[in-house]
Amino acid sequence: MSGKIVLAGGTGFIGQYFEAEFRKMGYEVVIISRQSGHVPWNQQSDIVQALEGAEMVINLAGKSVNCRYTERNKREIMNSRLETTRILGNAILSCQSPPALWFNSSTATIYRHSEDHPMTESTGEIGTGFSVEVAKAWEQAFFEFELPHTRQIALRIAIVLGPGGGVMTPYQNLVRYGLGGKQGDGNQRFSWIHVDDLFHIILFLQEHTQLDGVFNCSSPSSVTNHELMAALRQAMGRKIGLPAPRWMLELGARMIGTETELVLKSRWVVPNRLIKEGYMFRYGRLERTLQDILQ
Repeated sequence: MSGKIVLAGGTGFIGQYFEAEFRKMGYEVVIISRQSGHVPWNQQSDIVQALEGAEMVINLAGKSVNCRYTERNKREIMNSRLETTRILGNAILSCQSPPALWFNSSTATIYRHSEDHPMTESTGEIGTGFSVEVAKAWEQAFFEFELPHTRQIALRIAIVLGPGGGVMTPYQNLVRYGLGGKQGDGNQRFSWIHVDDLFHIILFLQEHTQLDGVFNCSSPSSVTNHELMAALRQAMGRKIGLPAPRWMLELGARMIGTETELVLKSRWVVPNRLIKEGYMFRYGRLERTLQDILQ
């Protein structure tokens, strides 16, 4: 297979996985990044050239939310998503042969804290708070563009699990050092997706050219935080894990410079549209996912 794929913000955990997989398929992969050696974000003409004739562009750019929500960090989180999305949209408008497909990251955090029922694309209830406002503004900036030759899909991505990075590292450390019990009351839902399924969802949506709009990207099988930590302990061969009450999480979050929302918000998300369209998950169960990652 030959062709060109553009990964915007493609130097992180997900981007590196995607790059390797697309290269295995024979694609040329072009990365837009602030890191040296890639197409820079401040060179619009170079971005237009990168996008010319590409089969698709996948935008993964944005400052990590794994930080304290200071006013400065909140501005950077918001601006890093809106600015890169608008740069790509304007570049596509300038292309003579624009990409046929533009994927833009979004987040499953756009839905409210839910312990009562799952959130689908059609019936999900949008939440409140800073993270939700970021997600809403991000999707609005994306869909503001009218691109007659480019299909647009926003991916509301749940927490991504995979080998060699992402959230698996801190979770494994908690279990390794005996702190792998429930966090808070343990009832908050944990929606997740294996990075390999996220990659194959992109291939599936590329193939099904009639599809556009918003898609939830999560395993169909959400678990509670209590179930998550129990599965991790079992997969890592640890029988005991001390629980972390809310006050301890708040203290720890301040010490390591992050927010408790990342572990205490209940994200219960179902990929309703993908299931209806016939996507078959490779890693639909948490136990199989953990076994694959930890091996």
